[in-house]
Amino acid sequence: MKILSIRRLRGPNVHLSRPAIVARLHLDALTGRETSDVAGFTERILRALPGLAEHHCAAGSPGGFVSRMRGGTYFGHVTEHVSIELSQRIGRDVSFGRTVSAGEPGLYDLIIECPVDESPDSTLPAELLETAAELVAAVAGGESVPAADLAERLTALTALAEREATGPSTRSIIAAARRRGIPVERYADLSLLRLGWGTRRRLAWAAMTDRTSGVGVDIAADKQVTRRLLEDAGVPVAPGGAARTVAEAVHLLDVLGAPVVVKPRQGRQGEHVELNLRTPGDVERAYTAAGGDVVVERQFAGRDYRVLVVAGEVVAVAERVAAHVVGDGESTVARLVAQTNADPRRGAGHAQVLTRIQLDANALAALDRQGCTPDTVPAAGRQVWLRENANLSTGGTGSDVTDRAHPDVTRLCLRVAALVGLDIAGIDLRLADIAAPLPPTGDPEQLGAGVIEVNAVPGLRMHLAPVRGRSRDVGDAIVRAMFPGGSDGRIPTVAVTGTNGKTTVTRLVAHVLAGTGLRVGVASTDGVAIDGRVVRLGDSTGPRSAQMVLGDPGVQAAVLETARGGTLRRGLGYDWTDVGVLTNITADHLGQDGLESIEDLAHVKALIAERVRDGGTLVLNADDPWVRSIAERPRVRADRKRLVWFGTDSRQPVLAEHLGRGGTAYVLQDGWLVQANGGRRTPLLRVADVPGSFGGAAPYAAVNALAAAAAARALGAALDVVAERLAAFEPRVDNPGRATLLRLGDVTLFVDYAHNPAAIATVLRTLHRLWGPQRCVAAVTLPGDRRDDLLAASAQVLADGVTRAVLYDDEDPRGRAPGEVSALVEREMRGRRPLIQAVRAPGYQAGVEAALRLAVAGDVILVLYEKLEPMLHHLEGLGAVPADSAVVHAERLSAHPSRAVLRSTSAAASP
Repeated sequence: MKILSIRRLRGPNVHLSRPAIVARLHLDALTGRETSDVAGFTERILRALPGLAEHHCAAGSPGGFVSRMRGGTYFGHVTEHVSIELSQRIGRDVSFGRTVSAGEPGLYDLIIECPVDESPDSTLPAELLETAAELVAAVAGGESVPAADLAERLTALTALAEREATGPSTRSIIAAARRRGIPVERYADLSLLRLGWGTRRRLAWAAMTDRTSGVGVDIAADKQVTRRLLEDAGVPVAPGGAARTVAEAVHLLDVLGAPVVVKPRQGRQGEHVELNLRTPGDVERAYTAAGGDVVVERQFAGRDYRVLVVAGEVVAVAERVAAHVVGDGESTVARLVAQTNADPRRGAGHAQVLTRIQLDANALAALDRQGCTPDTVPAAGRQVWLRENANLSTGGTGSDVTDRAHPDVTRLCLRVAALVGLDIAGIDLRLADIAAPLPPTGDPEQLGAGVIEVNAVPGLRMHLAPVRGRSRDVGDAIVRAMFPGGSDGRIPTVAVTGTNGKTTVTRLVAHVLAGTGLRVGVASTDGVAIDGRVVRLGDSTGPRSAQMVLGDPGVQAAVLETARGGTLRRGLGYDWTDVGVLTNITADHLGQDGLESIEDLAHVKALIAERVRDGGTLVLNADDPWVRSIAERPRVRADRKRLVWFGTDSRQPVLAEHLGRGGTAYVLQDGWLVQANGGRRTPLLRVADVPGSFGGAAPYAAVNALAAAAAARALGAALDVVAERLAAFEPRVDNPGRATLLRLGDVTLFVDYAHNPAAIATVLRTLHRLWGPQRCVAAVTLPGDRRDDLLAASAQVLADGVTRAVLYDDEDPRGRAPGEVSALVEREMRGRRPLIQAVRAPGYQAGVEAALRLAVAGDVILVLYEKLEPMLHHLEGLGAVPADSAVVHAERLSAHPSRAVLRSTSAAASP
């Protein structure tokens, strides 16, 4: 078996609401075979992975999957379950899987969920799948998998999972944010988190936030600067000083008196911190190990405490105990260490709540000072220390003593955090007892205790999972400080989808919201724009573009065009939106990404409706039967969302019933765009005044405006602002490439992106109303990744709608042979109308020029493009200039007075 490809769905997707991977698997020699065809397969796979016996599969109860294997199931299905079982064996929380045919014999797609906070760049899913495929192939080949080999592989996978996982501190912040409904995104495999969206966005890196003072971090990083700053403020700190030479360090020992502590001036996590140093030799050794540039301090007696301060509040206090083992009278120190490290709470580095104890040089030195070696067998009950510093990163443990901390201590720590300038600080103290009051004097000589260190980006593990005492939700304290007042960190967000019209509606909604004073971020087919400025060109309808908008700290509202391709291939770039808009669903993109019918397409588009938050607004086209069907889907749960319809006729049954129940809709009535609330009607704008409607000749423009008005009103835009901004929308500037009018001499150019039968038909109806069928010429290209039947349908629509046509191919044939699409379109057009004047051209430049030669004064040329910018540049080079749609409309009326009254009765799709 071979894993051919793996892609990650980063957010909610058509399979489930969590991230997932989609792996393309080829069964090779196992194609066409089932588990029941291989003698002993089920028993051998169960011996290797007994946990498979608990898998439910379709039966819905434990043992269901085993029944399937014994009855016969394909090996792709088995690989899915084995991958899930391997994930669970290494502590990776995964339970959902699905295997579907990929259209060819032996070819399957395995859809398996991913832990929500797993790095998007993680290599672990691929490793798990490769291991699963190898194991299944081996067992199917008659082999038994040795337990030792599998254990070795699982150990390697566990180590990889620990390396890529977030640490406990980061996990606690993520969990607290999710409980609050705050969107949180992890960057790559780092501990860097983005919480919230737009102007409410905040960043956190472990226990450091974007408001943490850089000066404070630098102060805390320099132990000498910290102690001097605190000492000058009257805070009790250990007497001491900095040493840049061995002689200076030894001199400080003489001045301070033994015992002393030597630590790197810029050290972290307890590395190279040496305690109980009493002789010049001890100090010299510690100085060398620390790499020079050290701080030498009097060693306070007492217990080690860590106090966590967050935003002016002491949220947790822990007593720390250095790494040690307790003798049992039988085991060596080395064996006791191994037994301690077997605790599942202990891991490498900071992956688990405790760190494994290392028998390294520092541990050996500590043992030596106690007269021990790793082979010593301590007496029962004897504590043997492996470190003298109490850092968790060197194997120490913590016990919660928050409720015992005396107010004097908490006041002192709050003052220390403020003096250093840290919003989050871990303050290390040595005191006789955290519960005792501090003497009135701050003189450390008299106290014999005080502050020994201040830590920026403090570890949270000892507070989250103390070995004794109550766990403290310090992640929640950090999130509360970042998002006070219960904020969920979200900005108003609209998602727009559909087959046609979604780009125009996206731009309209953004235009209206900008009129309310908001800085709007937009992701659409043509790029990403922030507050009206384009920051990225190209198709931007997928999850990465959505994240680009939502992650911009200047954005106050987001409007996200969300297309089929990005949704299927990468999932959504957001968890929920406030408003979801579905324009229409017609035949397009069938044959791609597993979509074979309009029903399949509707299933994908329904995801945008499902991901409107409870209490949000779902805006649906009442004239489109497929859109209407989405409202009935159980997962849409319209009863928990506010449903708003738009359409061309308030008498349409769905609209009439909705309004009869007192609902809200946006409709066309008596030549106006109208907001309808139950029986009340409020006019917004005359249809004839809708920009791009050509006085009503293009009813789709009015339908798009209705959808945009509904979305903007759902976010609180005032009626007068909606009407004013819709009227001020300039199609040529605000909606380029959609019904863009140009003039070249006596010929009008109608530039549009229609690329499926419904969209082309809609545009041609408009041109017929304005110019008449006999005056229509076309210079068209169609995308090569459409199925032949869809290209044929588009060709037939063109044949019915124009008298002359020039056909050219996209520069990117999208998997087709050069000239294949234009040849197919020409053949279909001639089959529909044998006498039609249709020619082919080698590219868009030749295509436009050939169409101009076919046109005569007063004609209109429908120009369908692949890429807008090159097309407009070429047309301008030929001398084309912008045309005023109102002037064109007036010219057509004067030439055809009978068209002066145009009623908007169609719910046609917009291009």
